[in-house]
Amino acid sequence: MPSIDASINSGTEPAHPAGPDHPTDTAGPTGAEAADTLDLRLSGELLAALRDRAPETGYAAAPRMPTGGDLLDDPGGWEPAATPAGEFRLVAADVERDLALISRWMNDPAVAAFWELSGDESVTAAHLRSQVDGDGRSVPCLGLLDGVPMSYWELYRADLDPLARHYPARPQDTGLHLLIGGVSDRGRGIGTSLLRAVSDLVLDNRPRCTRVIAEPDLRNTPSVAAFLSAGFRFSAEVQLPEKRAALMIRDRVLRRLL
Repeated sequence: MPSIDASINSGTEPAHPAGPDHPTDTAGPTGAEAADTLDLRLSGELLAALRDRAPETGYAAAPRMPTGGDLLDDPGGWEPAATPAGEFRLVAADVERDLALISRWMNDPAVAAFWELSGDESVTAAHLRSQVDGDGRSVPCLGLLDGVPMSYWELYRADLDPLARHYPARPQDTGLHLLIGGVSDRGRGIGTSLLRAVSDLVLDNRPRCTRVIAEPDLRNTPSVAAFLSAGFRFSAEVQLPEKRAALMIRDRVLRRLL
């Protein structure tokens, strides 16, 4: 799979693509901070307006359950999470509804450097359909912050993925891939906040899962730093077919301590 660290920590660092790469941290997961003054409220509105948003029609409705719910416990149906940046939730990606938006994100040079899904929309469409129509081992989702789509996620069963050949996998290990879509949502700590929120959602909704796994490119230091700040620990360097990766793990037993 491509990498998923699409420049989370800094507006200039690349994010990891559709494989197992990871995000660089942006100031607290995509969030606009509440303000007590009129000026600050206007700033928040301006940031929201600058966000690379897709049509919101359809997102307010009950999310469509992704294929293979038995394998990943239907992440598209999980309750929203409160984050420092606002209310965040995952909705199952829909190829027809979301293709133009996700393809635009994939063609951002910072994202394309790791995901390698730039080009015509058909490239992204083929990648999404392989998961939507697959057996449920990987589920593509949009991440919505206060109702606005601003990130793309892939949750996958790491213990059933080729990644399991490269580390001592445990049953129900769950992996994360992520990219932050809008430039205005990068470099502000948002990646770290969202990584913590989504890994918490995994552990809260998948009681049989004891660990959340990530494998960002070892060269992507902002991404590795974001995972560390989100409560993941560095476990090992692993040589994958497409990259040298940092194996990052967030353990259920340590989640309240890190």
